[in-house]
Amino acid sequence: MADQPASKDADYIASFLAMMAVEKGTAPNSLAAYERDLHQASEWLCGKLAMADADTLAALAQRWSDFAPTTVSRKISALRQFFRFLVEEHVRDSDPSLSLTRPKTGKALPKTLDTGAVERLFTLLEDEAAKETNGTAALRLLAMVELLYGSGLRVSELVSLPASAYAPDKRVMLITGKGGAQRMVPLSQRARTVLADWRKTLPDDAQWMFPSRKGHLSRIRLFQLLKAAAARAGLNPDGISPHVLRHAFATHLLQGGADLRTLQAMLGHADIATTQIYTHVDAQRLVALVNERHPLATRSASVPHATRNQSSD
Repeated sequence: MADQPASKDADYIASFLAMMAVEKGTAPNSLAAYERDLHQASEWLCGKLAMADADTLAALAQRWSDFAPTTVSRKISALRQFFRFLVEEHVRDSDPSLSLTRPKTGKALPKTLDTGAVERLFTLLEDEAAKETNGTAALRLLAMVELLYGSGLRVSELVSLPASAYAPDKRVMLITGKGGAQRMVPLSQRARTVLADWRKTLPDDAQWMFPSRKGHLSRIRLFQLLKAAAARAGLNPDGISPHVLRHAFATHLLQGGADLRTLQAMLGHADIATTQIYTHVDAQRLVALVNERHPLATRSASVPHATRNQSSD
């Protein structure tokens, strides 16, 4: 990594916060907290936060030892997301925050959408694509949402999808995910139909499935398009994002009977523990499954008369 001028910290923090607001829909209060945390860290490091190495960050974390676990967790989260952003923007070659560990404070459940909201979004997108006469923007957005909700792609995987990843005669698509790991994701008949229509609009030698003037469509632009579509569909734009559609894909598959190992493979999770969060999201279905299918479900729950008499002594 080339040395960065100390004065650059403020610029990097501002760019990071803008990304968090647009791409992830981070709440204003959280953004304000991240801003305070990062500027405070930059001040402690004499304006050299963006240049910090792992040992420097470890020493920084030691200063938080007297803080509440939730506060420490937030501060470490801010650092990890900030340095991940710097790596993705090619400001740094490596992430020095990976060795930081957050105190256990309980894991938040992922946001998701119910099937009714998904139906409303698709109804709008399909209608707009059918009516499209000038350009192909509506068809492009429909194709992208089909892959987010129908195949569970991460937003970074989607926008950087090479055009060669899609083959009309294939029912699966090879995706390169985190750390260069490859996995196969399913393509529904709906997705194959929409992708076939979209692919016809691209040049034969297209490099990206969703190109833009400077390469491929950016994550920020996709967030903007999706939130605008949610508003047109009468949905709360703050409650929808590419991440939310990926979570909806996982949750609805689990509700439909998919097992965790299959879900882990489709989502590209390295650890099954990451996938297990969806068992909490779908706890109601799991309880109903036990009540309906467990061998004891058909047995009477009444207590024999003699046992009741003994227990009342």
